[in-house]
Amino acid sequence: MTVIEVANLSKRYGDTVAVRDVSFAVEDGEIFGILGRNGAGKTTTVECVAGLRTPDSGTISVLRRTPRDPALRALVGVQLQEGRLQDRLTVREALELYSAFYPAPADWRALAGDLGLGDRLGTAYGKLSGGQKQRLSIALALIGAPRIAILDELTTGLDPQARRDTWDLIESVRDRGVTVVLVTHFMAEAERLCDRIALIDRGTVVALDTPAGLVSRAGTAQTIRFRPAQPLDDTLLTALPEVREVRRRGDRVEVVGTGDLLHAVSSVLAVHRIVAADLRLEQATLDDAFVRLTGDQTREGR
Repeated sequence: MTVIEVANLSKRYGDTVAVRDVSFAVEDGEIFGILGRNGAGKTTTVECVAGLRTPDSGTISVLRRTPRDPALRALVGVQLQEGRLQDRLTVREALELYSAFYPAPADWRALAGDLGLGDRLGTAYGKLSGGQKQRLSIALALIGAPRIAILDELTTGLDPQARRDTWDLIESVRDRGVTVVLVTHFMAEAERLCDRIALIDRGTVVALDTPAGLVSRAGTAQTIRFRPAQPLDDTLLTALPEVREVRRRGDRVEVVGTGDLLHAVSSVLAVHRIVAADLRLEQATLDDAFVRLTGDQTREGR
């Protein structure tokens, strides 16, 4: 069942077009990613879906209601990119306060335990680590027992371990039966978590597909890198039908090709008793798809 429908959404701030003719649909029970670099229009899009901004044109339906329908307040949980609490407010106080906003809230004590905050209930917000603050943000987004959770740039600023812990939490949210709309500019995050992705660039959806579908658009080329322990005649590799190109970079060999490239190259090396040290196989990633589909050289973390 479709729970969110966005059709021809556009939003402008003065002379700046933030979102232009954006359309997509989110299905019940999936993690739907909205992926793009900073400033691409992701946050404006989800703020319109959440009823926090009014679009200039287009239509939005959330659970068959308009985004500003008061009934959605108990059905949609939102974690905003810039969300913050008072430093002296404890975890318990925050959960109790937000719980009071809903007619049939989730059990906040159980929610705190599920999200690893059970032993932090008396801790002030200002004393929490970055990862703990993110866990609390998720808890507050779920406190109303929503059917949909919108999570905007949830892991920005987290260290790698905290980011991976948060990914586990997002997967557990989906396992609770909640549909998740995840806004991110991290390729690895979208590739790990999302069932489908809307790739937004300069306010426009340039592709909408599964992570694997987007990666396939980046091409099927593979690259094998290794350091031959014995002299290697490049023609042994270029003669293989799977090989497109052989390059040399110092003492390393790079072989670009398609199909079962690894098996073909490994077989030739074995026949000629050539040991391949530090062998690595690299295939197209979501990052490659992003660059190809947007023409932008931006990388995660830049």
